[in-house]
Amino acid sequence: MPIFYKDHIEPIGTRRVDFLVENNVLVELKALIALDDLHLNQILNYLKANKIKIGLLINFGEKSLNYKRLILSLPKNKQNQ
Repeated sequence: MPIFYKDHIEPIGTRRVDFLVENNVLVELKALIALDDLHLNQILNYLKANKIKIGLLINFGEKSLNYKRLILSLPKNKQNQ
């Protein structure tokens, strides 16, 4: 998946995401005892770098399934269409 930086039209690199659903939802899977701000910041950075608005952070490592739904506000000219 290409990674974009600020107003660069061309991607500056690539990254492999856990899942990308319909080119609109980035899904990041974890198996940790607990999620913390580091993991939230990580998925927010992935959303920004890939110009994707919606992300799901899913953790299977806790006693019961834990998930966070994140919505990134992007300027209209940078959103995936």
